[in-house]
Amino acid sequence: MTISFMPYQELTALAARHAVEGNEGTTAIEGLRLHRCSAPTAPLHTAYSPSYTLVLQGSKSLTLGRETYRYGVGQYLLTSLDLPVASWVVEASGDIPYYCLCLDLKMERLHELFDRINFQPDSLASEGYRGLTVNHASPDLIDATTRLVRLLDTPSDIAAMVPLIEQEIFYRLLTSPDGPRLVHMAMSETQSSRIARAVSWLRLNFHRPLKIEDLSDHVGMSPSSFHHHFKAVTALTPVQFQKHLRLHEARRLMLVDGLDAGNAGHRVGYQSPSQFSREYGRLYGMSPSRDISAVREPSAG
Repeated sequence: MTISFMPYQELTALAARHAVEGNEGTTAIEGLRLHRCSAPTAPLHTAYSPSYTLVLQGSKSLTLGRETYRYGVGQYLLTSLDLPVASWVVEASGDIPYYCLCLDLKMERLHELFDRINFQPDSLASEGYRGLTVNHASPDLIDATTRLVRLLDTPSDIAAMVPLIEQEIFYRLLTSPDGPRLVHMAMSETQSSRIARAVSWLRLNFHRPLKIEDLSDHVGMSPSSFHHHFKAVTALTPVQFQKHLRLHEARRLMLVDGLDAGNAGHRVGYQSPSQFSREYGRLYGMSPSRDISAVREPSAG
């Protein structure tokens, strides 16, 4: 499927006009972010929330567990639940920056839409879908996305028009080949939605000891079924998922709040400083103190 050149060119030009390098990408449209980067980056460990991300120029890669995804111009990353990932910009330069847009997915709006169009999930519901995927954007999806970003040029239209265009974008995603994964995540009694509830619990309680039996019972699954479907959706075991959340938060506490490694590790649930340093090194490739120093040195110079 090809992308119409002029609408896609307009979308890229809009992003170039409104994206600012080095900030969080927020715009006057709630839930819409525009990102610009003029050089390749090192891997950044972070958590992706449910969202639709479209690359407009350059390319990016991410890892989820042991899986690597790469997506470039005209491709979107669809994330249907909170996931800990490492991502980095692959192709970018001062002359040809990396541009992308990211739109938060609103599950309540998706609920309304698939109820209205009587969307039926397919037979793969019993297995669950991976919580993210990469695909090519259709011309209709590009067109609706362009009209959304175009509203940044006419702020007086935002309040009235954003809900309508967002609904169209969500409709295009629901009726795309990736639509079923959104339905399964939003419906109340699918395996994917149960895993989504478990992920929400873990994000709020990652500092607490993890008991698989209690968490599986909390979402209405047997421990063996829960473990199987959790890894099918997130590419991680529940213990690995919790570990990523803990280490990401500990790194944030050291970078942003200035905590030392011992206090940061204890704050996120580690009782043993040596275990914290060991697991931190496995994820980030160096000890907590070396990692934080390496991040701060460029800005200090």
